[in-house]
Amino acid sequence: MFQNTKCECGHQNPVGTVLCESCGKPQLDEDPNLPLEMRYDGIARRSQKANPSWLDRVWNFFSSVKIAVYLIFITLVASAVGTIYPQENTFLDMVPDQFYQQNYGTPGHIYYLLGLSHTFNSWWFITLLFMIGTSLVVCSLDRVLPLYRALSKQQLRKHHNFLMRQKVAYSGELPEQSDPRAWTSEMGAALKKRSYKVHVESDGTALLAEKHRFSRWGPYINHIGLIIFLLGVLMRSIPGWHMDQYIGFLEGETKQIPHTSYYLKNEEFTLDLYTEEEMSEEFKQKGQMVPKIYETKAVLYHCTANCDDPAQEPVLEEVHKSDIIVNKPLNYKGLMAFQFDYKVTPLLISVTPSLTNKQTGEVYGSFELPMSHPKDSYQAGDYTLKLKGFFPEFGLDENGQPMTKSNEPKVPAFIFSITGPGLADAGEPYLYFPRQVDKQTFRQDDINGEISKKFDLSVGSMEGVKFAQYTSYLNIRVDKAMPYIWVGAAISMLGLIMGFYWQHRRIWLRIDGRKLTLGAHTNKNWFGIRNEVAVALTKNGITVTPKSLETGGKPE
Repeated sequence: MFQNTKCECGHQNPVGTVLCESCGKPQLDEDPNLPLEMRYDGIARRSQKANPSWLDRVWNFFSSVKIAVYLIFITLVASAVGTIYPQENTFLDMVPDQFYQQNYGTPGHIYYLLGLSHTFNSWWFITLLFMIGTSLVVCSLDRVLPLYRALSKQQLRKHHNFLMRQKVAYSGELPEQSDPRAWTSEMGAALKKRSYKVHVESDGTALLAEKHRFSRWGPYINHIGLIIFLLGVLMRSIPGWHMDQYIGFLEGETKQIPHTSYYLKNEEFTLDLYTEEEMSEEFKQKGQMVPKIYETKAVLYHCTANCDDPAQEPVLEEVHKSDIIVNKPLNYKGLMAFQFDYKVTPLLISVTPSLTNKQTGEVYGSFELPMSHPKDSYQAGDYTLKLKGFFPEFGLDENGQPMTKSNEPKVPAFIFSITGPGLADAGEPYLYFPRQVDKQTFRQDDINGEISKKFDLSVGSMEGVKFAQYTSYLNIRVDKAMPYIWVGAAISMLGLIMGFYWQHRRIWLRIDGRKLTLGAHTNKNWFGIRNEVAVALTKNGITVTPKSLETGGKPE
C-alpha cells in the first residue's frame, strides 16, 4: 500500500520517519502536549522497514540493542564460567582428562567433558565474539548514516509544533521597539560568546545555534574501537598470530617452537641457591632449597631450509642470543620467551657409541647419537645402522610389544638394522640401550641373539656421554594482534570521552511578525542548556527563569 511521506514543508521523507528531516514537524498522530522523542532525530532506519525480506530480518536481529545486550551478557557469563577452574594452557605436561578428574573431582571432570577447560579457544566462544562484532557494525550503520543525513540537512526555520514540544521551549512577544532582524543578530552574538556556531536565515527571522555536534559521533567511534578490538581478539586464532605455551628445554637441546620457523636452544641452565646463612628461619625449618636466581642461556635460530621435511636436517641460522631470567625475557621481533620454571632432570642428551668386533676387538667406527630427533641412519666404518625404532622411555605393552611411556629420554632404546660385510643384505636387527643399567634390566644381549656375539655397540668412556642436569621451562609468547587490540581500546576510549564530556546542544528560534518561538535540545545536561537559554534571553530583553522554560516560558 502506498504511503504518502511528503511533509507540508515540501520535503519528501523516507518511510518510517518520525520527525520531518527538514522542518521537524512530527509525522505521527500522538499527544501534542508530550515532549518529542528526539532519539536519532526521528530518522527512518532500515530496521523499521515494513514488509521486511529475510535479509532485512537478519539485519533487524543484529541491529537490535536488546539482542546486543543479551549477547554481551551471555559472553560475560561464559567468561566467568571459564574461570571456575584453570584453563588447560596454564599447566605444564598434563593430561587434561586425568588432571581435572584427579584435582577437582567429579565437577572438574564434568567441566572438562563440557569443553569448558578451553573456553576461550572454543568455536562457540569465538562465535559469540563474532556475533557481538556483527551487532556493533549493524547497529552503527543502521543509525549513523541516517543520523548524519538528518543533521547535515537541518532547516533553520523549524515547525512551531517541533519547537514547542522540546523540553526547553519559549513562546512570547519580542521586547517593545525591537527590530526582529536586529534582535536575532544580538541573540546570535550572545550565543556565540558561549561557543555556539550560529546560522541565521537570510531574512534574519530564524536562527540555529549549535555546538559540540561531534559528541554525537562518540558512541559510533566507540563502536569502531570495539570492532577493531574484537577483530584483534579474533586475529589471535590465525596460525602464527598468537601463542602462549609452556615448553621444556633440556640443557643442550635445540627444539622447534611450534607453528613457527624458529628453533630455540638451551645452551646452559644455571641455578644459584640461597645459602643456609642467607635463608630465613621458616625455610630452614622446612629444609627447603630456595633458588636465588635461575637462568637459561638461550640461542634463537631461524630455519632457512628443509624446515618442513622431517627426513632432512633443518638448516638453522642464529638470529638472537639472550640470557633469560625471571622478568627479563628473550625478545625478538615480537617472539618472547619468559623464564617460568625448572626441574632437576638428570637425563641423557647424547652418547657417542662405537661399533666393535667382539672377537678381535677391532673398532669399526663411532657416531654421535642424540636422545631426541635421531637421524635415520648412521655410519660406523663399513657398516650402516638404519634406525627402525626409537623409544625415549622404553617399556612393553600388555602384548609384550615395545612401546614408550613418555617423550622424555628416561630409558632410551634404539632398534637398528645393521648392514655390512658378513651380514645379510637385508640387514640384521639390533636393540641398543645407551645406559648400562637398562642393558642389564632388559637383557640386551639375550634379545639380540647371534649378532650380539659378533658386535658390541657401547660407549667407551664418560667423555662420550652428555647429560642434562636440568630442564628449563619457558613461557613462549607471540601476540601479533596486540597492537590492533591497543589501537581499538584507544579509539573506544576516545569515543567514550567524546560522548561523556561533551553534549550536543541546539537552539532554534523563529520570529513570525513579533512573536518569538524558541526550542532547545541536548542529549545530556538539561540544566546546562536551560540556564544558557535563560541567560541569552535575559541579555536580550526577555526576562525568564530557567525553570519556566520547561513550560514554554510561562510560570507554572
